[in-house]
Amino acid sequence: MGRRRDMAGEHTLLSTEIVNRGVEASGPDAGSPTFSVRVRRRLPDFLQSVNLKYVKLGYHYLISHAVYLVTVPVLVVVFSAEVGSLTREALWRKVWEETSYDLATVLAFFGVLAFTVAVYFMSKPRPIYLVDFACYRPSDDLKVSNEEFVELARKSGKFDEESLAFQSRILKNSGIGDESYVPRSIFSPGNCATMKEGRAEASMAMFGALDELFQKCRVRPKDVGVLVVNCSLFNPTPSLSAMIVNHYKMRGTILSYNLGGMGCSAGVVALDLARDMLQANPSSYAVVVSTEAVSFTWYAGRNRSMLIPNCFFRMGCSAVLLSNRRRDFRRAKYRLEHIVRTHKGADERSFRCVYQEEDQQRIKGLSISRDLMEVGGHALKVNITTLGPLVLPFSEQLLFFATLLYRYPFPKPTTTTTTTKPYIPDYKLAFEHFCIHAASKAVLDALQTNLELEDRHMEASRAALHRFGNTSSSSIWYELAYLEAKGRVRRGDRVWQIAFGSGFKCNSAVWKAMRRVPRLSTNNPWLDCADRYPVGL
Repeated sequence: MGRRRDMAGEHTLLSTEIVNRGVEASGPDAGSPTFSVRVRRRLPDFLQSVNLKYVKLGYHYLISHAVYLVTVPVLVVVFSAEVGSLTREALWRKVWEETSYDLATVLAFFGVLAFTVAVYFMSKPRPIYLVDFACYRPSDDLKVSNEEFVELARKSGKFDEESLAFQSRILKNSGIGDESYVPRSIFSPGNCATMKEGRAEASMAMFGALDELFQKCRVRPKDVGVLVVNCSLFNPTPSLSAMIVNHYKMRGTILSYNLGGMGCSAGVVALDLARDMLQANPSSYAVVVSTEAVSFTWYAGRNRSMLIPNCFFRMGCSAVLLSNRRRDFRRAKYRLEHIVRTHKGADERSFRCVYQEEDQQRIKGLSISRDLMEVGGHALKVNITTLGPLVLPFSEQLLFFATLLYRYPFPKPTTTTTTTKPYIPDYKLAFEHFCIHAASKAVLDALQTNLELEDRHMEASRAALHRFGNTSSSSIWYELAYLEAKGRVRRGDRVWQIAFGSGFKCNSAVWKAMRRVPRLSTNNPWLDCADRYPVGL
């Protein structure tokens, strides 16, 4: 009986699709149409299964950072009850006529008051502001359509017809349009994953984004105190962060970090590191650079699980300027509210679902497991369950927590016809804008269904995927640039950036808009194409 339930549970995670493979070219069935049945794992319905320990993590985080929110109202209520019963004359007589003061008492009172205020402000985390950000837009000679992509891959001589046909089918349903960018070196007959090509591609993207950032923010490179760079697969010596320090002649005391091998969610990891550095170093600027070297994700073999990244990854880079200087309050675009990180690497399937290795011909590539959707769903479930108590309105938290408490002490027997479903909070009430990592069309479709989001919430992610492709850890910034280009970000709006990648990790960053962002700026990567979206995404 238990085995039958396990098989039924496994069946719910599978989806079938009939694929038309065209007309058979040769053999006994030549001239006949052929079809195949494709079985896939779908994203689990993680909103219907909530683990109590992750809810506890979120509430523990909230409570440990909200001591003042609890104590201050109590003191105000007590003081109001005491003073509210007195008239103005009685209060004046009680304070100045019936009470005797001496110098020691007055000095002690003001000393305790000053000490309390000082401890409060010293223990309070410094606000982290996002002054501005920039997204690199490559030159038009690197633009490639899906049809041209397959043709150039064929001319490179690295793929057989079966591999080319597979990549063509993937591209057709990828959600990527005909204007994404790739380095031309990947289509050369020889090895494209050389240190020279990698440095050239990384330099082009990083310096392009940083030049724009320093120009927009009117900040000199020597003013930057913290530098964090993340690139998953290309990690040369000297590091990418050292290349930036050398190129811009930054100061010798800069705190520079280089994050590698952390996948598409590394951009939020880099933000978390930069935030910690700014908390420890007052009156500083921090720059976070997120990029990926497409030439090092390129695979020239026949293993289909390794051919998938060829179809999705495209050139891109983002550069973000953070500040903890209070005088930057007026010119900053956003304030960082929360960062929540989730790591499922302890699970073997999660650890190996995105894995760099060699195939049987010893050709190196990035292997994508069939378990990716399921693993990503579980990681996302943990992340949003932890994030919920920090961002959801009190009414949603109350309903969710009440049903959860009722469900655990009084579980109902589960049958084949009835199941106990908890109340699922409406995350649309917590955020005005969603920037979900643009991994693929299938992933975005599954997330929209499970999070019960509307098309307008997914518009930025789908537009970024269509226009720029999967730009790895920088994709969430192309999406935020899209929202700004559309003039949708207003003061007080909350933005949820969520990314997931190898490890397996799922990370969230929550921002609050400090001011209304102008509709289009001269340096926005969507400057000449924002009005074309959405176009049947």
